[in-house]
Amino acid sequence: MSDKNKVKDFFKLGEFGHYFTRVFQKPDPNQKSNFNLRMMQGINKISIVVFLLALIFWIVKRFI
Repeated sequence: MSDKNKVKDFFKLGEFGHYFTRVFQKPDPNQKSNFNLRMMQGINKISIVVFLLALIFWIVKRFI
């Protein structure tokens, strides 16, 4: 295995990482969506943003 493949495998996102990229994309117009699904995805976006802000705040407070 070459060094390039090792680095690529190290930064592979997997299913969990792909969810984060998929949440913030525009919805697919060909895919069926209902009110409950849109609300769930909206709440997920808000919780991800709040978590990242809290993580950044904690890191800044801890090290600065």
